[in-house]
Amino acid sequence: MQEFADIALTVNGDAVARRVETRQHLVDFLRIELGLTGSHLGCEHGVCGACTVRVDGAVVRGCLMLAVQADGADVWTVEGLSDTGEIADLQQAFIERNALQCGYCTPGMLLTAAEMLEAGRRMTRAEIRAFLSGNFCRCTGYHAIVDAIETAMQGRFGG
Repeated sequence: MQEFADIALTVNGDAVARRVETRQHLVDFLRIELGLTGSHLGCEHGVCGACTVRVDGAVVRGCLMLAVQADGADVWTVEGLSDTGEIADLQQAFIERNALQCGYCTPGMLLTAAEMLEAGRRMTRAEIRAFLSGNFCRCTGYHAIVDAIETAMQGRFGG
C-alpha cells in the first residue's frame, strides 16, 4: 500500500508544494514532478554522483534522500545554478577544456565543482581529484574536468 505526504520546499528559488509518495527519492521528484532533468539517476546507491543536488547549502546525493526529507528545505539543481549565473564560468571552462563528452556526469561534476569554488581558494590537481572522488565519469578520464576546474579557479582566484 502506497503512502503519501504533503511537502513544501523551495526549488531553485521557487516555492513548491506537492503530494508525494513517501518512498519517492528526491532526484525522482525533481525529474518527474518538476521536469528538472539535469540531475540523473545513475547507480541508485549514492556512489556515482550523477544525482547530485544542493540541499540547504550542502551538496547531497538525490538518490539517497527522500523527497519527504526535503520538506521545508532549499533545494538547488544544476538548472537553478545555471539560471543564476553561479556556474557560468565553470560551464564555459568545461566547454573550453573539453571536459564533457556524453554529459551524463556533468551536472553532478558542476555542482561538486561549485562547492569546491565556495572554499574560496585554489586547490592542487590532487585536491581537485580527491574532491571529485564521489563523482564518476566513464568518458573523459577526469584530466579535462580537472583542467576545467583549474581554469575556473584561476579565473576566480588568480594565478
